[in-house]
Amino acid sequence: MSAASQTTESTEPGTAATTPSRRSSTPDSIVHRKPPKKAALLGLLAWVIGILFALPVLWMVLTSFHRETDAATNPPSVLAPLSLEGYRTFFAAGPWPALLNSLTASVVSTVLVLLLAFPAAYALSIRPVRKWTDVLFFFLSTKMLPIVAGILPLYLIAQKVHLLDNIWYLIILYTAMNLPIAIWMLRSFLAEVPVEMLEAAQVDGASLTRTLRDIIAPVVMPGIAAAALICFIFSWNELLLARVLTGTVAGTAPVFLTGFVTSQGLFLAKVCAASFIVSLPVLAAGFAAQDKLVQGLSMGAVR
Repeated sequence: MSAASQTTESTEPGTAATTPSRRSSTPDSIVHRKPPKKAALLGLLAWVIGILFALPVLWMVLTSFHRETDAATNPPSVLAPLSLEGYRTFFAAGPWPALLNSLTASVVSTVLVLLLAFPAAYALSIRPVRKWTDVLFFFLSTKMLPIVAGILPLYLIAQKVHLLDNIWYLIILYTAMNLPIAIWMLRSFLAEVPVEMLEAAQVDGASLTRTLRDIIAPVVMPGIAAAALICFIFSWNELLLARVLTGTVAGTAPVFLTGFVTSQGLFLAKVCAASFIVSLPVLAAGFAAQDKLVQGLSMGAVR
């Protein structure tokens, strides 16, 4: 009797201990919890903020389809009849050279920035040089100088070397302007690359160029896309340098857009139509690379 009771006592606790773990591993025991109210409120707040940011753009698009007399009313007439007068005026002014100049300056400068920033970011992250933090802060300090403070020397240099109203001078300036941002972004992306991949490439005898092109670049491609998109947007939207250093030959789209602002008034619909057309390439690039942009920015931000 005592042995049987001892056996029963020794087995019963064991079965009691193992029973909850078996039940917890079954799908029937999974509890589907509803999302907390805090998460729902944060989601609603995000939608409200997104709509508030989109309202000025939607208002600009709506205003571009109004006549000048209706767009200039105060308060604005939302239910005014629609018209394509602003778009006809924009295309009749011949915007294609300015759009081509903006596209050339933005694309070429972005390519040059990536070619220069990628090996620089590699040297500052994976193979850090001496005092690499000082180098990074030096790059960042170049963005602290207002463009207005350097516009006169840049104008005098362009005048001396006969590069006024030249698109290649803008390309050089846009490359220098976006290079620090791209180096900072790519450095944070390259810091996430596992060192084991580089060691394996060295064991296989891969050169530095092949390592950068075939091993590191595919891993950080979302970061490269994010940096390229931001550099393209900054170059496309730049106005001050293009306004001062260009004229009739190398004028960009933002400079062409400002030509619709006159002292005679009644230009709001034309400016909204021109702004919408000029913004389309940036919107299209952002929409096409939105997954890479979000993935790249999140990869560079999470540690």
